[in-house]
Amino acid sequence: MDYLNRESIQEIVERALIEDLGDGDHTSLATVPEQGHGKARLLVKDDGVLAGVELAEIIFKRVDPKLQMEVLIKDGARINKGDIAFYVEGPSRSILSAERLVLNFMQRMSGIATKTDELASIIAHLPTKLLDTRKTTPGIRLMEKWAVKIGGGHNHRFALYDMVMIKDNHIDYAGGIQQAIERTHQYLKSKNKSLKIEIETRNLAEVKQVLADGRVDRIMLDNFTPDQIREALSIIDSDKFETEASGGINANSILAYAETGVDYISSGALTHSFKSLDLSLKAEFS
Repeated sequence: MDYLNRESIQEIVERALIEDLGDGDHTSLATVPEQGHGKARLLVKDDGVLAGVELAEIIFKRVDPKLQMEVLIKDGARINKGDIAFYVEGPSRSILSAERLVLNFMQRMSGIATKTDELASIIAHLPTKLLDTRKTTPGIRLMEKWAVKIGGGHNHRFALYDMVMIKDNHIDYAGGIQQAIERTHQYLKSKNKSLKIEIETRNLAEVKQVLADGRVDRIMLDNFTPDQIREALSIIDSDKFETEASGGINANSILAYAETGVDYISSGALTHSFKSLDLSLKAEFS
């Protein structure tokens, strides 16, 4: 992911720290001695897949370069209640100031990674790839898509600017499939842009309209049943078009969809219907 770079991550961390710290962590400043030195452990309180360890190190270092982490469990590893993921050591005030931001990100990212792993594992033996969507939390999409990758999934487009996705509303407002595709090509040519084009289809008749035009890269089969997808795939040239299944696909149905031979399955649930993992940062005393 070219958008997953340290500069972008630092920008999000910076904004989050401004939001959380303001003009200071007054509780820690008031109660903890200035020269206090401490150690804490990241305690796992749920089973799942760990995500956000690398991000935690970035946050700790941004809060205080003196903070040092000892990583015991890396991103992407399966974890169990009672595990210790890492230790952090350094100025006590700094540990406390970074604590909540680290936990907020890690709990959410680990929940997403766990949800992704649950679905990706079901179809791991098949070539179909599991994709996320743009159904993410505003402002922290990068972290959530990062968590999808950690959990074994793949990223769809990052935002509106890096791919053309012609959905049902675009088609309806444009006046039809052919008009939407034609307008897209005219626009890209006028802007001297080279972007992949995906188009959503709602039934086999629309698939046939797209095939008659042919000027797209990927065909989304939205809310098709597995049998309907097989019928659509039988007339789609797999050498010319990528295919994607979407629409309410879950753990109970994903295998049936992947077994059709569709190239991609996209799931908004990865980033909007997960359960955050329970993690806690606890003071360590020898």
